[in-house]
This record gives sequence, structure tokens and C-alpha cells, in this order.
Amino acid sequence: MTSYSAPVRDFQFLLQNVFNAQETLYTLPGFEEVDQDMAKMVLEEGAKVCEEVLHPINGSGDQQGCLFDDGMVTTPDGFIEAYQTFTEAGWSSLSLPREYGGQGLPETLNFAMEEMTWSANAAFILCSVLTRGVVNLLQAYASDELKEQYLENLVSGTWTGTMCLTESHSGTDLGLVRTRAVPQDDGSFALSGTKIFITGGDHDLTENIIHLVLARLPDAPQGVRGISLFLVPRNLPDAQGNWQQDNGVNCGSIEHKMGIKGSSTCVMNFDGATGYLVGELNQGLPQMFKLMNLARLSIGLQGLGIAEVAYQNAVTYARERLQTRSLSGIKNPDGPADPIIVHADVRRMLLTTRAYVEGCRAMSIWTGMQLDTAHVHPDADVRQEANDLIELITPVFKAFCTDMGYETATLCQQIFGGHGYIQETGMEQFVRDVRIAQIYEGTNGVQALDLVRRKLFIYEGRLPETLFKRIDQFIMQQGADDKREFVAPVAEALQRLRELTQWLLEVSKQNPDELGAASVDYLRVFALTTLAWFWAQMACVAKSGEENSFNTAKLSTARFFFGRLLPQIDGLDRGIRSGAQHLMELDESFF
Repeated sequence: MTSYSAPVRDFQFLLQNVFNAQETLYTLPGFEEVDQDMAKMVLEEGAKVCEEVLHPINGSGDQQGCLFDDGMVTTPDGFIEAYQTFTEAGWSSLSLPREYGGQGLPETLNFAMEEMTWSANAAFILCSVLTRGVVNLLQAYASDELKEQYLENLVSGTWTGTMCLTESHSGTDLGLVRTRAVPQDDGSFALSGTKIFITGGDHDLTENIIHLVLARLPDAPQGVRGISLFLVPRNLPDAQGNWQQDNGVNCGSIEHKMGIKGSSTCVMNFDGATGYLVGELNQGLPQMFKLMNLARLSIGLQGLGIAEVAYQNAVTYARERLQTRSLSGIKNPDGPADPIIVHADVRRMLLTTRAYVEGCRAMSIWTGMQLDTAHVHPDADVRQEANDLIELITPVFKAFCTDMGYETATLCQQIFGGHGYIQETGMEQFVRDVRIAQIYEGTNGVQALDLVRRKLFIYEGRLPETLFKRIDQFIMQQGADDKREFVAPVAEALQRLRELTQWLLEVSKQNPDELGAASVDYLRVFALTTLAWFWAQMACVAKSGEENSFNTAKLSTARFFFGRLLPQIDGLDRGIRSGAQHLMELDESFF
């Protein structure tokens, strides 16, 4: 059985010491009551819920899975009780608006909480993680009537929400959506069609589920320009106001998946279901992106959270497992062999995981702070800059954190050897649960294309240059010789990234395939350079701080990142510049 201990100390280090949340976050409008002590209390109490309520049912939930019988989905034992505990304590509404019953705390704290929940029990949190995005979307686009009728129950967790995009023939290309919405005399719409891969489409945790559905009117334009967005509740209110009237929304089946088995992934059938237009006709796709982009950040947190819990269990095993002697001499003279943590290759796997996890956690907290700044900062120019950074970093965060999550979960499984391949240790579940994160909410290849095809070009290249200038400012501010070992590699990586970006923009003018050929490797160069910036910030703070075990570990891990992981960009750069011809010249008949 696995264990989990939330990394509260690391969250505090980032908030207090690296990003100075006391001055940069808690002073923003609406957050004045938050301070370091309150943030610490929130994190510590959230950690208890994750450690004591959610993680103990993670393994059993995987083994039992969701059950589908007679059109109804049943969640694993303990999930209903855990959901009640989770929502009644307000954890599902941490950053949601106070006007509808939420706590209105910074999104940054919610990011930390969400990472902990992904570590504790990925399948459990999937049942409700989309609800937060549904609330934000409805708040932005829904009519006052819909807000009044639906938001309070969604915010409280009494109801959950889903997004229904994918159809059997229409995944990434949503312009192919066939689900129909026919106008009714009362102003509602009758929706008919089938959606697949709907996370939390049906379950027994709540009395109602609110679906946001992409569909097109009979006379709508073809392609993405003809898609509208509709709110479709599973149940409608009866004459007495009880939400128990069937609305023609039915689960046809649930998928039998590789992982996240405690979460229901449903085929949803809409048979003339009553729906209500959200926002304007034929604007459904851009509206839905408000939810999708937040969901992509959440899935990045999934990769980060599972990497963290896999790392913790691998460290415990590596300290306890005795196997052969160290190459440099006996380290455990009282035992028959040394613990495997003395071996260089085991340390390579552990340090790779640790360096990626702590770097991505810094990116996560920073991203949360950009979201908060974009939402509530009084200066419009500051809000715009934060929005630019969010738009740029979203595909990078989603793709890199989930690639990292899978890579490091398998490294941690490898540390267990054969014991990692069997169910008893729980390591194989982490590998299975995190694998989907590279696929859903837009595959990582799609994220890479979004970065190179859109984010580099829009607004005349303003987005990447905004980030590059931030990194430049840090480099200029940290000129002390004792910090050069951490700052100089960032400057070199940034210069390489700038040159590679310019090269890619130039060659793609002659051959657009260069963008597709470079996209995945370019995103990794971008992510590693950004992580170098965050690692340099953490290392500089640790270097200037008191001598203790925490700061010593930060500095050692930073040196590992700069020495062993950042140099990947050299090979990636060379591969990108080899051009698209190596990928595109082979005729498809030879595959």
C-alpha cells in the first residue's frame, strides 16, 4: 500500500520566499484577509484531508472501479463519504466566487490544493475537477437567470459539472460535431446526439449533473463557426421544485480504461434533452475554451501530483531495499547489503524526478499567481501582461508536466524493480493513472502545435517576448558572483531559445511543415528553459537563506538540474534544426 505526505513546506517556501506572496498576491483586491499564517493553515488542513481521507481509498478505488448497471454508475466504496467530507469542508469551492457561496481565496492556493488532491487520489478528484471550470464559464457567459438557478449548487458541490465535446468521429476537430439543438417555443432547445469520453458524465456522488454541451442548430454554418454552447442538466425540477425529473440525458456505457478506474468515463446520450443557450449563438467553441484552458492547467497538475506521490514512495523503498554493495565501499556494515539509494543509477532516477517535480511546482504556483493577477489586479496593463503569460504558458504547462509525470512515474516504478510491476506496491497504478494526462484535454502534440502555430505568432510575437523580458530582468538583478552558477545557465538557455524561436519563425515561412516537425521538441526546449529560470530563483533564495537541510537539498537538486537535465536542450536544438525533411520525405506507402 502506498503512502502520501503533502509537500506543505515546499509550498510555503515558494509562496513566502521565492514569489513573495505577502506583497505580490495577498495585497490584491479581494485577498486582503489572506496572509502567510492563513495560507499555511489552509495548506495544512488541506493536506490532512488528502492524506487521511482521499489517499487511503486510492488503491481500493482502483481495484473496485466504477460499476455500470441498468443505466446507472456507482462509484467505488468510500467515494460518496469522501466527497461529502471534501465538499462540506469547502475544499471544492476554495477559489470560487463568494457571491455564490464560494470562499473566494486566491487561485494560487487552489493550485496547491489541487496538486495535493491529484497526488492523493486522481480518480476521486476527476469526479468534480471540471466543476470549477463550469462555474467560471457560466459566470462569464450565462444569463442572470441561469446563474441564479445553477451556480450556487455547483459552487457548493451539491451538483457537479461536465464538458461534452467529443463525439466518435470528432475529437480534436470539433468542427465535425453533429449533436443537434432544435429551438423550442419556450426559448429552450432540444438536444439530440451522443458524446463520448465524458469525465464524470454519470455517478452517484450528487443528485444532479450539469452538462455543458457543444451542438449546432439545424441552420448553423458548417465547421467551428456553427457551434453553440448549451447547459443541459441531467435532471429538471418537477412541479414541487425537486430536481428529480428525467431530462432525456442517459449514460449509455462507461469505458474500461487503463487507469483512473475510480472515475467514470461515459458515453452520454442526449435524446431530445432540454438545454439552455449559454452566451451567443455560434460562439460555443471560443466560450468553451475558457473551460478547456483551465482544465488543461488542471491536467498539468495531475502530472505533477502523481509524480510527487510516486517519488515519495520510491524514496521510501530505496532507503529500505537492500541490494548489493556500493561501488565506493560498504555503507551498511550491519546489514547483508547496502540500501539501493547508495547506487548512482537509483539516485539518477530519484533526482530526475525530484528536480522536475520541484521545478514544475514552482511553475504551477507562478501560473496560479498570474491567474489571480489577471482576474483582480487594478491596473489594466498588469492584467493584460498576466493574461499574455497565462495564454503562453498553458500549453507548455499541460504538455511538459504530463510528459514529466509519466516519465518520472515510470522511473519511480523502475526503482522497485519487479515489485513495481505488481499491484501490491501500488506503483503500477501511478503509471496507469498518469498516462491519460498526456492524451485528454488536447493531446500533448496538439499543445505543442498550439504553441508554435499560434502562441509564437499572435499579437506580433508579444507573448513569448513578454516571458523572455521577465527572465532577462531576473538575470540582470541576480548579478552576484556567488549566484553565477545558477544564473549563467539561464542566460545561455534563454539566448538559445530566442535564436531557435527566430530560426523557426523564418524557416516556417518557406515550409509550414517545419512548425509541425519542430513543435514537440521546441516545447520541451521552452519548458526546460522556463524551469531553469524557476530553479535559478529557488537556488538564489536558498543560497541567501540560512544553512539548513531544506536549503541544502534545494541547492543540490538545482545543481543536478543544471548539470544533468538542462543540457537536453543542446540535442533538441540540433534535432529541430535538422529540418522537416527527415519526417516528411518518406512516402506514406512505405510505412
